[in-house]
Amino acid sequence: MTAMAAASAAHEREHPRSAAASAVTWLFVPGERPERFDKAAGAGADEVVLDLEDAVPPAGKDAAREQVCRWLASAGTGWVRVNGADTPWFEADLASLSDLAAVPSRSAPAGRTGLRGVLVPKADDADVLALVRSRVGPDRGVMALVESAHGVAGALALAASDAVDRLAFGSVDLAVDLDAVEEDRSLLLARSMLVLASRAAGKPGPVDGITGRWDDPELVRSEADLSRRLGFTGKLCIHPAQLAPAAAAFRPTDAELAWAERVLGAVGDGSLGAVAVAGQMVDKPVLDRARAITRRAR
Repeated sequence: MTAMAAASAAHEREHPRSAAASAVTWLFVPGERPERFDKAAGAGADEVVLDLEDAVPPAGKDAAREQVCRWLASAGTGWVRVNGADTPWFEADLASLSDLAAVPSRSAPAGRTGLRGVLVPKADDADVLALVRSRVGPDRGVMALVESAHGVAGALALAASDAVDRLAFGSVDLAVDLDAVEEDRSLLLARSMLVLASRAAGKPGPVDGITGRWDDPELVRSEADLSRRLGFTGKLCIHPAQLAPAAAAFRPTDAELAWAERVLGAVGDGSLGAVAVAGQMVDKPVLDRARAITRRAR
């Protein structure tokens, strides 16, 4: 078995909430396009998100929900982005997913279930997230998609909620809410607030928003690289072509990995205190960074 196959097999056995904390690439597929579900599932994303919200027009909401639930109840496995709590479809979405959560998919791979988790859009209220958790139970993941000024301002409370496994950033919607241009500088504060809130709550680094162009792998990689440098640990994707460049940006570079291995080889368990490695002082914070890089590489 190759290293890639072994990693894939390990992921297949991973508990949904554990996967929610570690998944890097998250691929959206419109809930009204059931012919794409299997293709998305086989595209190589860490997690697939069947979208009942933005990708589905109002007239198609009920049909999309039915198609998504049918797929998850039979051969499919994935997450679902529900409609917002302030919409007329939210309660019906929750009711359907609650039923799904009670019964594992009959033909999902061993250790996986049909419904793996719920992505909650326009997240700005911890009580709503607690409601979602109560409806889908303790074994499914819940991710809060923060995409409004109110949500960013309350990121500490959202991240601290026991109902939430991880935060995600809705960059497009936030830019609209702020009447700002969607660019690095205008959204830098919001991104950093989600990273800080996640860390303060002891949660994994958040998942960054989409790149609108799916046919420009260098743009995807550069935006994902900025995300990684800010402290994000994953990225939302809208097309299978975005998966490889996004994943590559979150992997350590060869130079980073070589540096980390050199530090760990010289310092070991750190019991010697601060030492010099290739002219650089290495103490506990530097050692911790080297360990983090090797974990990311794995």
